[in-house]
Parts: sequence; C-alpha cells; structure tokens
Amino acid sequence: MNLKTLITHTVQYNNWVVNKYIAWLATKSDEQLNQEVISSFPTILATLHHIWQTQEYWWSYIAENNDFNPSEKSTKPTKDEIFSGIKNNSEKLMKYVENLSEEDLAKNIKIESQWFQCDFSKYEYIQHIIIHGTFHRGQIVTMGRNVGITDAPMTDYNFWNIYKDADVIIRN
Repeated sequence: MNLKTLITHTVQYNNWVVNKYIAWLATKSDEQLNQEVISSFPTILATLHHIWQTQEYWWSYIAENNDFNPSEKSTKPTKDEIFSGIKNNSEKLMKYVENLSEEDLAKNIKIESQWFQCDFSKYEYIQHIIIHGTFHRGQIVTMGRNVGITDAPMTDYNFWNIYKDADVIIRN
C-alpha cells in the first residue's frame, strides 16, 4: 500500500467516524451533552467543539490558505453549528486528500505560530488531525458513560476497513 492510499483511507475512515458520532450524539439530550464531567474539556459538546476547531486550524495549513482566525471562532456555537461544522470539515478534508497526489502529500509545510514552529509534510499534519480526533472521541465515550450514555457506536478502524465496501454497514 502506498502513502496516498493509506492517508486517503485514513481521512475516509475519519469522515465515517465523525458521521457515526454525530448521528449517535444527536439522539442524546442537551442536558447530557452539556453536563460537566472531569476531562480535558468540561462537556461532550465542548470536546466536539475543540475537535472541530483543531481540525479547522490544521486545515488552514494543510490547504495552504492560512485563513483560520481564532478570534472569529470565540463565540459559543450551538449544538447544531458544532455538529455541522465538524461534519463539514471532515468531509472537506476527505475530498481534499482524495484529490492530492503522493507528491502533494509529501510536501512540507512550515508553520510558525505563537505556540510552536515546525516543518512537516502534509501527510503528517493530516495524520495528527486524525489521531487528535481519535483521542478526544475516546474521551467522549468515557464522558458519555459518566452522564448515562452507554450505547457508543462501533468505530474501530479495523471494522471500517473490513466493511468499508459494504454500504449498508458503513452508512448506518
């Protein structure tokens, strides 16, 4: 398997997982989604908002448009805005990566922010986005258990990889 296939599968998987999580969490009460628990972020919605904002941040570098402005994102979005934002960003990233060449993925992007400086390939930043989201989605499952949500969907990569061509299983 080449880099292009691996990263393309990774963003396709991520998009599928994001849609599974949003469909799952859309059935939960606002009270559950906003109930404070001890974690990196105080609520499930705050954690989803963080995942979305982080994806947007890295997207601005990967797409080389550098249009992420945290001050524009400082208002507290609604549940629907968070759900829509994270879904749209995941799909945008997936479609973008599907159209990149192996050479595009290997291109280095230098980042000089107020927090750090780095110069890594696009695929490493893409990999970071996916790993970051996976980390926080794991927290969401644990947070959910603390607020009475015990029916998290199966979202293991291996499950997706085995059944990705079986539309019925993946789309539901």
